Amino acid sequence: MNVNYRLAVTAVMVAALAGCSGSAERRRQANQDFNYLETAPLSSWNSPSGSAATLSNEYAIPSKEYPGAIGRAVDIRPPQQVLALIPGARTVHNSDGTVSLQLVNSAELDELWTLTKRMATERNIAFDVNTAQTLETGWVKWNNEDEDTEISSRYRISRSSANNQNLYTIKLLDWREGGVEKPVSIVNQERYSILMTNLVMAKYDAYEREKARLRAEELVKQIPITMGQDRSGLPVIIARAPYNVFWERLPSLLQTLGFTVDGRNRSQGTIDVSFRNPDDSFWVDLGIQPLQLENRDYKLQLGDLGNRTSITVTDEDGKPITDEALESIAPVLAAVIDKDNQK
Repeated sequence: MNVNYRLAVTAVMVAALAGCSGSAERRRQANQDFNYLETAPLSSWNSPSGSAATLSNEYAIPSKEYPGAIGRAVDIRPPQQVLALIPGARTVHNSDGTVSLQLVNSAELDELWTLTKRMATERNIAFDVNTAQTLETGWVKWNNEDEDTEISSRYRISRSSANNQNLYTIKLLDWREGGVEKPVSIVNQERYSILMTNLVMAKYDAYEREKARLRAEELVKQIPITMGQDRSGLPVIIARAPYNVFWERLPSLLQTLGFTVDGRNRSQGTIDVSFRNPDDSFWVDLGIQPLQLENRDYKLQLGDLGNRTSITVTDEDGKPITDEALESIAPVLAAVIDKDNQK
């Protein structure tokens, strides 16, 4: 069964030379001429008749065959890299072009194996071999702008747990260019093994993120929201939950209250929002006074206080909102969380 999908520049997969323009050949070749290939080969020095030459081998260039491509055949694309999305996993690039992941424990290996099958099902990738330790795919088509023709490849995916090593390995078995089966170079063997590995890594990352989101939803059900003060004595909202937990849950709470989340930066703890006050029936149903906010843009700043999270709010000009407006947010957040707990 053939599988057809495009490679994209995402968080899951790294595409080489994304900024280049022109043909696929130009993306792979150096942007210069290849006149050096016409250089005459070196020849032995012939001393003039009657001269006595002093010979030295200090600068002699040995005559031998050097492996590897030259000229137009040299692929200048940067090598693909396995996305580091599994904590503690180590990537091993084998000499035959296969890619292996050394995982921390067998449970992690089992989870990755299950997700591999799930990813294949979602992408309509068939398995010609499907055993407890080995999977062999059908032909997978890659429509890559870096290639002149459609590329198809088959893979063997295997796992093993022995001697405290938990290995997950992807090996490219067969190769087609434009529907014609051909030998595959070590460069393409590794490149397209990494691309397949990154599909699996992206699936693993999405799965772990979803688990974290569900855990956050469970933990946030018991989060008290109160007012407090920062070190300067200024008022702040205090959520009694760890930063990473509250960060995952807060956007959906804000959307319930009439906020539109325009952007987030987790490392800086900022959330850009636009506020449009819901109608009166919403506040009556919630059983609480409306937010004392105007319909405009705001920025929420979250702070990590260990097992608690602080929240401050500034307007679109970067000025803190009034104490009254900030104090109106705390009971509203608490009411929304309480209402969610009753569902």
